[in-house]
Amino acid sequence: MLQLRPNCECCNRDLPAESPDARICTFECTFCADCVKTKLHGVCPNCGGEFTVRPRRPADMLAKYPPSKERVFKPQGCGAAS
Repeated sequence: MLQLRPNCECCNRDLPAESPDARICTFECTFCADCVKTKLHGVCPNCGGEFTVRPRRPADMLAKYPPSKERVFKPQGCGAAS
């Protein structure tokens, strides 16, 4: 099950579970659409993978399967993977 992390790892912007601006890679690294486009150029700085729009969990399932509260913030790694 997806963690639905609450923030962008690059700029720390809040990305609530219902946010259409959240992007994830296959390892669930989570970034905002703006950072993916302008800073990361579509490449995950952690794994080198591509991004996709993070699926939104249906509202009626959020109570049973809440999003993660663990924030991951790595501003030093806010560049494309080498």
